[in-house]
Amino acid sequence: MSVDVGIDIGLLKSEIKKTYASVSQEPEKDFIFPTGRAWAVDLGYPAELSQLPDHIAESFAGVANPFLLGRLEPGERVLDLGSGAGTDSLIAALMVGELGSVTGIDMTPEMVAKAQSGAAELGVSNVTFVEGEAEELPFGDASFDVLISNGVIDLIPDKDAVFSSIYRVLVPGGRIQVADVTIQQPVSEEGRRKIDLWTG
Repeated sequence: MSVDVGIDIGLLKSEIKKTYASVSQEPEKDFIFPTGRAWAVDLGYPAELSQLPDHIAESFAGVANPFLLGRLEPGERVLDLGSGAGTDSLIAALMVGELGSVTGIDMTPEMVAKAQSGAAELGVSNVTFVEGEAEELPFGDASFDVLISNGVIDLIPDKDAVFSSIYRVLVPGGRIQVADVTIQQPVSEEGRRKIDLWTG
């Protein structure tokens, strides 16, 4: 099933990829949304943030702090939906320790490559990054104990597909720790067709 939002979904995804490739490659650039380590500190990120390489933290583009919903426990299997440059995934990897695992998934190849380099630099072996889309997660049923996500679900028009995919890959009783943008009023048809409103 596809969702009609009055916009070309392929074009929307292409523009989102361009925006976040730029965040990955040019983190010092001014974006319409806040980015970087200082922003993560302002959001109250946990102490593990201080251990991350600068080039990873400077490409942070989250909207809030999913760890305010609770620390991850040692040994948990975590999926980071829309992992970007890897800030949340690497923090999660430090929290769950060697007995746990973290998988970050992102549709932007540049972000995946940057996250992989951050994991190597940090020396964590319990985290992997894959390229893929949230609507069709390429993982088996009941593969994860926890899903974290930060500022990603709002960018995806087909929310039903995303949550169906999340439900499938979480274990029964698994938890979701999502930080995201919500609106109080419906968006007009004209507004829904403006790519810039989707991509930030």
